[in-house]
Amino acid sequence: MKPLVKLIPEKFRNISDKVLNGERIFPHEALLLLDDAPLSLLGLLAVKVKEKKRGKIVFYNRNFHLEPTNICIFNCKFCSYRKPADSPEAWFMGTEEMLDIVSGYKNTGVTEVHIVGGVHQDRDFYYYVDLIKKIKKILPDITVKAFSAVEIDSMINKAGLSLEKGLGLLKESGMEAMPGGGAEIFDEKLRYELCGQKCSSDRWLQVHETAHSLGISSNATMLYGHIENNEHRIDHLSRLRDLQDRTNGFNAFIPLKYRNLNNSLSEIGEVPVTEDMRVLAVTRIYLDNFPHIKAYWPMYGKNTTQLALNFGADDIDGTIDDTTKIYSMAGAEERKPSMTVTDMRKLIEGAGYMAVERDSFYNVIK
Repeated sequence: MKPLVKLIPEKFRNISDKVLNGERIFPHEALLLLDDAPLSLLGLLAVKVKEKKRGKIVFYNRNFHLEPTNICIFNCKFCSYRKPADSPEAWFMGTEEMLDIVSGYKNTGVTEVHIVGGVHQDRDFYYYVDLIKKIKKILPDITVKAFSAVEIDSMINKAGLSLEKGLGLLKESGMEAMPGGGAEIFDEKLRYELCGQKCSSDRWLQVHETAHSLGISSNATMLYGHIENNEHRIDHLSRLRDLQDRTNGFNAFIPLKYRNLNNSLSEIGEVPVTEDMRVLAVTRIYLDNFPHIKAYWPMYGKNTTQLALNFGADDIDGTIDDTTKIYSMAGAEERKPSMTVTDMRKLIEGAGYMAVERDSFYNVIK
């Protein structure tokens, strides 16, 4: 280790020693790394952390998405997905249409359906409970990973239920996990400016904490590259790390890059790939209690995703099968995101790692 330490700038040696020794770093140390550390050092430290946890394994899964509607009662400044009901780009899928999609995945090896969409004023909590039950009848063994905390908060409030009761009913219907969307950025002032109609940061965290207490695992996200700064990013990560200390219910963290096509913030542009890698690496270093860091390939694109495996990511998500439009509508290069298992294995192995198929809970599928 000593020759390596000599190559590290003196300013970062104490922090690097802590990371390499498996010690937790403080928020101000994470901020120093994010602000000033050489990108090469961040990559080195993030890979050391990742490989200490996972060795040379990088995960993928076989999944598809259901996005029932992009009509939404909220109108967030960063969102390119939401459309008004009279827009030619709006959609509102009926139950039978969605179940036909689900039926198409019989005997395909798919292990997860990921359900998120707009918060539609005409669909209530019990509609989605019934939808999950019908999905599980068609694909009994599939994991239903459904609804952001924002969607859950809205539908449960509308039904007049407590979080415990509502999440309990969703679990009974067959929902086993939650995605991490809707976190955006936790700083209250920025959140109000960007998406003030949504639930608060504290409420987002409360939804996930309650889910974890009921045995529903989840992911977490952070939207970066818009009007936030590095202090806001570290604050966001700190709140997630604190919750994970209490519940250990998060499976993975996914940094989500702001894309600027067709939304109210378009004039601010997008951060470069070097910034993507800085954020990714620091999240792997700082979120020491998160088992996995995901490089979401429909957001990054395939080439950047491969690069991300050398900056701390140990998961690239799934086959997708062109079933999500959230990032393609915002200008991501993957306009019809779909990869075969062979494609995913080649991408991972091309970066020098071992590709391993998983289920939604990171159990290995032989």
